[in-house]
Amino acid sequence: MSIVIVGAGQAGFQAAVSLRSEGYDDSIILIGEEPRLPYQRPPLSKGFLAGKQVIESTILRPESFYSSHRIDVVTDEQVTALDRISGHVQLSSGKRIPYDKAVLATGARVRKLPSQNHVLYLHDSNDAVALKERLDRSNSIRIVGGGFIGLEVASAARSLGKAVTVVETQSRLMQRCVAPVVSEFYRGLHADNGVKVMLGETEISSCSADLSVAGIGVVPNVQLARDAGLAIANGIAVDQFLQTSDPAIFAIGDCAEHPNVFANARVRLESVQNAVDQAKCAAANVVGHRRPYRAVPWFWTEQFDAKLQMAGWSGDSDRTVMRGDLQAKKFSVFYFKEDSLIGVDSINRPADHLAARKLLATGARITSDHAADNGFDLKSLINTMPGALAAFASEQD
Repeated sequence: MSIVIVGAGQAGFQAAVSLRSEGYDDSIILIGEEPRLPYQRPPLSKGFLAGKQVIESTILRPESFYSSHRIDVVTDEQVTALDRISGHVQLSSGKRIPYDKAVLATGARVRKLPSQNHVLYLHDSNDAVALKERLDRSNSIRIVGGGFIGLEVASAARSLGKAVTVVETQSRLMQRCVAPVVSEFYRGLHADNGVKVMLGETEISSCSADLSVAGIGVVPNVQLARDAGLAIANGIAVDQFLQTSDPAIFAIGDCAEHPNVFANARVRLESVQNAVDQAKCAAANVVGHRRPYRAVPWFWTEQFDAKLQMAGWSGDSDRTVMRGDLQAKKFSVFYFKEDSLIGVDSINRPADHLAARKLLATGARITSDHAADNGFDLKSLINTMPGALAAFASEQD
């Protein structure tokens, strides 16, 4: 039996490792388009860009790891076709590789600005190296987009003493994923650190700079799956077991749209957590251990001295409650819908974040009064749960 994994990012890497953990002992072929071994992407917009890390430090595992785990890594190759009838993938080099089961971890590509030349983007290691070289030679930088990537680049650039302007078309920062109080906190944080923030700005050329960077989202890579006749929605459509419309093919990570129990909808998540957890779940299902995907979504971003950790799915909340000290830059926002907790954003309060993930994983009942009471121990709700639920909650760490 042979399993081919298309895409050697975080999801593809984890799928290969988890297949071995699940007891799979036959051939694993991991195919990536980049000429490097699998690496971490989060440091690219943080430590690497700020000059605190070298690019080599982002490598997930050395070459010897793959040899010892009998994982064949094919680098600098693109899968150009997926032949479901014969069970082969076609490579750009002309080589054909057979598979019994396949995992698509094709990721996403950056969304680009129309008619904008000389704008840099940050998605992979090549982007990061090019941006770092330009950043070192520039005095001023214009960043289009007030989401995670744009604001992380702004933070790194300011740490290097650059003049930074963030241009955002929406009325607040990170509007798609956080409450107004969190948006305003980060606007103030950036302003206090010397970043000029322009909100509601539709004319992106209104600010001149030596260097322009855009971080306006990504688009899932679905063309390979579409050409193979697989079902496509906002990504490659999969079921609760991460299987595509072809039961021999799975899809995971940024490219996959899945039914999410916390969003109560089909969603596509762009996070390392989702990539890793879906890879583990898919590996179990590939080897026949039927396991539905039900991991609590969580995300994080680090900007200046404020680390934001997000848990759950807060987009359709009808009430928010704050806990902690806003002025001390240590607070959490609890999101409720119809009196049920659906998400928590924590700034420099890691204990709140861990408790939130456990509460959400088990569905433990927490009231808005409990959330707002700084003296109330959130862990007490978990400690009183039945043994099975408490054990499950401990797995969320």
